[in-house]
Amino acid sequence: MMRKIICQNALRTAGYSRLLTHLSAFPNSKNVNEIEKRENLKKANRVVIKVGSSVVINPNGHLSLSKIGGLVEQLRILKQQGREVLLVSSGAVGLGRCILGMEKDVIADPANVIDRQACAATGQEMLMSTYYSMCSALGMECAQVLLTQQDFSSPQRYTYLTDTIEKIMKQGMIPIINENDVVTGCQELDKERCFSDNDMLSALVAAGVQANAVAIMTDVDGVYTRPPEIQGAKRISLFSQDSDVNISNKSSFGRGGMASKISAAKTAADGGACAIIANGSNIANVSRIFNGEVVGTLFPSVNAPPSRIHHWLAYAATCSGKLTVKSSAMAKLEDTKQEALFIDDILGVNGMFGASSAVSLMSERGDKELARGLVQCGATEIEKQLGKHLYDLAVMKSSDMVVRA
Repeated sequence: MMRKIICQNALRTAGYSRLLTHLSAFPNSKNVNEIEKRENLKKANRVVIKVGSSVVINPNGHLSLSKIGGLVEQLRILKQQGREVLLVSSGAVGLGRCILGMEKDVIADPANVIDRQACAATGQEMLMSTYYSMCSALGMECAQVLLTQQDFSSPQRYTYLTDTIEKIMKQGMIPIINENDVVTGCQELDKERCFSDNDMLSALVAAGVQANAVAIMTDVDGVYTRPPEIQGAKRISLFSQDSDVNISNKSSFGRGGMASKISAAKTAADGGACAIIANGSNIANVSRIFNGEVVGTLFPSVNAPPSRIHHWLAYAATCSGKLTVKSSAMAKLEDTKQEALFIDDILGVNGMFGASSAVSLMSERGDKELARGLVQCGATEIEKQLGKHLYDLAVMKSSDMVVRA
């Protein structure tokens, strides 16, 4: 996955950057005024709150009515402040496991796809009905939004998704979002996954709806220099490119572990939203975050975020094929000396795809992805024209492209 994008402000046009470059997103801590950065959270008018299973479920696996009630009250406070609120909530699989009487080890085993999906189906109904009841009791309305990888697979589906969420918010409702684990329990069958947990899902949704902030609520106080249980570990208040973080192997690749949360926070910041990782065990931290208080770990947003489509290309797009391109062509594109990638710049085509599909641009040796973008014509047409030296037939506009750092 691309972790840096290239942005050239001088070449930015309405709605698109001409060519994306590095979002060296996280400024040096020496040059950052943390108080000022946190003060900006007071002005955030569209916010995403992500809560993990530990925030809504008790240690015994049962739903915590007091925790969810406290969370919904926090959402009401944000709404009363004039903010639009989106909630990304985990917990369905854990609740379903408890209801069905299954052990943790059963659903943790990747081979038990059906068990995991059955748990999701059972738990999601209880989770959503609880949110609905508590929102109604406080005079609010909510709407369930269940997502899969396919909802991010093409610019058309991505636009339908974000437009639907926009419509829900315009009606004054709170979208309550979760991955649809009922049909996506078998991760091994997905060749490309733009998100592997709700942390990254919240970041992608935030970029899609152009939210100002994302609060990732978990069971620790933020990002630490070492695992919190290790002596000498210190909480990082403001994350920067110089931050020294040592994450234990156990959490590095776990679903929803701290490594995942840091990656999601960086992705959200690259999309133009301030991101905070904070402790949701004290649910009042939600209000404190948006009052500008020093809570959790803050990831400042980039100064010039990419357009929504460019962020989608970099972090969420499923590429339908590959184009092998000449090194000289990529050099010209990166130097902004060329407006588009032309047929004569293409050495080979891999895969079947139509016009407007997302494809990867590969190095001459085919071993490195250099960029990705939306093609103007399909694979069949490109193959027919290869070698004809058609310098004026554009395959991909530079404005529809992101370049890998």
